[in-house]
Amino acid sequence: MSSKVAVLGTGIMGAGMARSLLRAGHEVVVWNRDAAKARPLAEVGATVADDPADAVRAADVVVTMLFDADAVRQVMAEALPALSGVWVQSGTVGVEAAEEFAGLGARYVDAPVLGTRKPAEDGALVVLAAGPADLRDAVAPVFDAIGARTVWVSERPGDGHRLKLTANAWVLSITAATAQSVRLAEDLGLDPRLFLDVLSGGPLDNPYAQLKGGAMIDGEYPPAFPAEGAAKDAGLILAAMRGTDDRLMRALKALFDDAVTNGDGDQDMAAVKRVFHR
Repeated sequence: MSSKVAVLGTGIMGAGMARSLLRAGHEVVVWNRDAAKARPLAEVGATVADDPADAVRAADVVVTMLFDADAVRQVMAEALPALSGVWVQSGTVGVEAAEEFAGLGARYVDAPVLGTRKPAEDGALVVLAAGPADLRDAVAPVFDAIGARTVWVSERPGDGHRLKLTANAWVLSITAATAQSVRLAEDLGLDPRLFLDVLSGGPLDNPYAQLKGGAMIDGEYPPAFPAEGAAKDAGLILAAMRGTDDRLMRALKALFDDAVTNGDGDQDMAAVKRVFHR
């Protein structure tokens, strides 16, 4: 079943999601603050809207994939008066904002995603959804197009983000730990590929560590998950921590903040490896 879907925010993730929706046969309208990032989607069948209200008008489902909560607030202040469909909020904005947006009067699903550029482009994300059960049928065709799997966490908006931040805490940890070991191998005069080789095929192996470790060794960081996003998410995780010791996450945030300060904010988060040089 096809739907008319509006995608607000066509950066790395939003553009990939829009392409996946088009491949699945949906009618797709896109909008981005920088129109140059939206125009290439017209070449594959999307309609490029002039403003958020125009984008969401008559859409069955509206997907927001914007950088942070402030961006969502600004864009939806324009879009909400014209919105009649279901709002799927997929950008990582934190638990408090996810709950705040649920109170704005729209039919709303808190649905952050796990995955980076390639899964977004391949329709292979994991959707972490939370919202009223009676909205599931309306959003299922969209989730099926953008994701390989949908996990309905609960009916309570905010729980999608709770699970997303839990998963991202692990992602940030394994990326920084891989960077530390790659740099340590170099510092000790070893070929760092030996570190990845010794993990390969054993109980300690991890595809994500292999992927990010390879990028660190090659020194090439095309953004799949930019370092500025990692730093932002570390702050959201810290804000969500209540009864959990936050010393590790504070250290991780400092590392990714340093990567941003050093000029690598728009590079992949694997560029945190440069922070380990001194």
